[in-house]
Amino acid sequence: TFVLILTIITVLKQLNFLTITLFIISLAVWLLVQYFFRDPDRNALNEPGIIIGPCDGTVTDITHILESQYLHAETMRIGIFLSVFNVHVQRAPIAGEVTLVEHQPGKFLPAFNLDASKENEYIAMRIETEYGPLLVKQISGILARRCVNYAQPGDRLLTGQRFGLIKFGSRVE
Repeated sequence: TFVLILTIITVLKQLNFLTITLFIISLAVWLLVQYFFRDPDRNALNEPGIIIGPCDGTVTDITHILESQYLHAETMRIGIFLSVFNVHVQRAPIAGEVTLVEHQPGKFLPAFNLDASKENEYIAMRIETEYGPLLVKQISGILARRCVNYAQPGDRLLTGQRFGLIKFGSRVE
């Protein structure tokens, strides 16, 4: 926004090809960033037994795994790839109490790669629900270098409540 304002001031003070070009480029970048960080409202069904997707994106894999780090149980992992065209805000898939939020440093492999789940930087959040524990992982990708999670252990989340975002392409499990 600051750069856009500076280019507008520059165009108003000195109108020429260079200032107009800089204005057009800064406007295009500003519009792309506004589009990328959009956060539309969602109407989540808050009914017993309903689990919603924690994000927009493409389901890339559904796999039975032994999750030994956070859940210590056999579970189903659903991997969702978020391209730069998806909304990158994450929402609680089901109501419950947050019992763990842990940042794990790592690599920045492409998020559609299955190895990204184990090797990339991520934030793991465990939610205790009335049906048992649920784990949500926000995984950074090759462009996404920053996962943000606003939830803290002890917080109660409602189904569909915003809890974080990943900047510039990513994976959520």
